[in-house]
Amino acid sequence: MHINKIIQDMEIFARKENIPIMQESSLLFIIEYIKNNNIKNVLEIGTAIAYSTIRIASNGIKITSIERDETRYKEAVKNVELAKLKNEVTLIKKDAFETNIEEKYDLIIIDAAKGKNKDFIEKFEKNLNPGGTIIIDNIDFHGLVGKSSEIKSRNLRSLVRKIENFLTYLEEQTKYTVEKKNIGDGLIILKEE
Repeated sequence: MHINKIIQDMEIFARKENIPIMQESSLLFIIEYIKNNNIKNVLEIGTAIAYSTIRIASNGIKITSIERDETRYKEAVKNVELAKLKNEVTLIKKDAFETNIEEKYDLIIIDAAKGKNKDFIEKFEKNLNPGGTIIIDNIDFHGLVGKSSEIKSRNLRSLVRKIENFLTYLEEQTKYTVEKKNIGDGLIILKEE
C-alpha cells in the first residue's frame, strides 16, 4: 500500500473516530525543521494512531513514540506495519510518566495531555542531546488560551488555565530560548541555551 494512501486513510479514520492528529501546517513545519536542523532521531510523547509518527519516519528519520491508550496503540502498530516503517519507528505502549528511556534525541515532540507540558519537559529533558530542541503542539488549544475567564465548562477552564500557567512558566525559565509559532494550533519551540 502506498504511503500517501495510508496517510489519507489515517486522516479519514481520525476524523470519523474523533481522534486528534497533528494539523498539516504544524506537521509540515516540523518536518522542514527536522530537515533544516540535521535532526537524526526524534522522541514523540503522544502517538495516537501514529499519524505524525509515520509522516516524520517516512522522511528517513528514526522516531520513538509513546502512547498509553491501548486502542490507539494497536491502531498505531497496524499503521506502522502497513507503512512498512518498522525499522524507523519504535512504539512504546505505556504511560509516558512510567516510561524510562536511556537514549538521547535531537528533537522531542510533546503532543499529549496538554495540562502536563511542564511535567513532560521535566521528565524527558535528560533525553535531549546537547543543543537539542523540544517542540510542543496545540499551545493555543483551539484559540482558547488567554480566554480562560470566558470558558463556562469548569474542566475545560481548568485545562486552559494550566496551559496559560505553563506559558508563564516558560517566560520565567532560563534554560531554553522560547519561540512561539502561530502555525496550526500553535507551536512552542524550546532550544537549549
